[in-house]
Amino acid sequence: MAGFIDIACNFTHDSFKDNLETVIADAENAGVEKFVLLAASLKDLDPIKVIQSKSPEKYFICAGIHPHHANEINDINYKQLLAKLQSTCPNAIGETGLDYFRNISPPNIQRDSFRMQIDIAKELKLPLYLHQRDAHDDFIKIIKDNIKNFPKFIVHCFTGTQSQLDQYLELGAYIGLTGWICDAKRNIDLRKSIKNIPIERMMIETDCPFLIPKNLISKPKNNLNEPKYLPHIAKEICELIDVEIDKLKNVTTNNAINFFS
Repeated sequence: MAGFIDIACNFTHDSFKDNLETVIADAENAGVEKFVLLAASLKDLDPIKVIQSKSPEKYFICAGIHPHHANEINDINYKQLLAKLQSTCPNAIGETGLDYFRNISPPNIQRDSFRMQIDIAKELKLPLYLHQRDAHDDFIKIIKDNIKNFPKFIVHCFTGTQSQLDQYLELGAYIGLTGWICDAKRNIDLRKSIKNIPIERMMIETDCPFLIPKNLISKPKNNLNEPKYLPHIAKEICELIDVEIDKLKNVTTNNAINFFS
């Protein structure tokens, strides 16, 4: 029987610098068999290639520029960015999109970076791995403005409204769910809305080391999330949507394999 796939692993984060092998082993012991490596910045591209090279069968690569680091496009043109991303032999382009929560990069630069990476995904015929926070209107507009030949895409770490969810699903999006779903007090509407996500359009993720599930009985002292907690997230989703755990695992794993392969 297939294991889980964690579609959001930020393994280049400093918190994994000294213990990544242990983190992977713990995840595998918990039933997580594959991992999607995320690049937030161009400086992450070489490290994720090194991680993937050690066990290629375990990893998928997302190569791109996170909205926080969108300023990086100021120092690179389209052809150069395409070549850098292509050099990783990626399975998807991303994590790209818009994040107006902190505006670490200016919104106009974020939008330019997003459009550029959409064009790269189209040229390379690869899926898009998308991030959106407090920027839904501009995010959906850019997708619709570029909808011709738009690749398959996932909106990862979905925490939005029912209306936003409806718009994403109407455009054919896959939806990524994290441990955010485990916070019953702060996420009442989200926990209701996921019942409206067809399981065939759902994937699950930790977004480690961020977003540790709120309702873990025993939390690590460092309060950092790991892929070994993915089954806990899956169990919470199953209770909310009334689906058996094996069905959720099998369907979301197949979704991920079909998306990233």
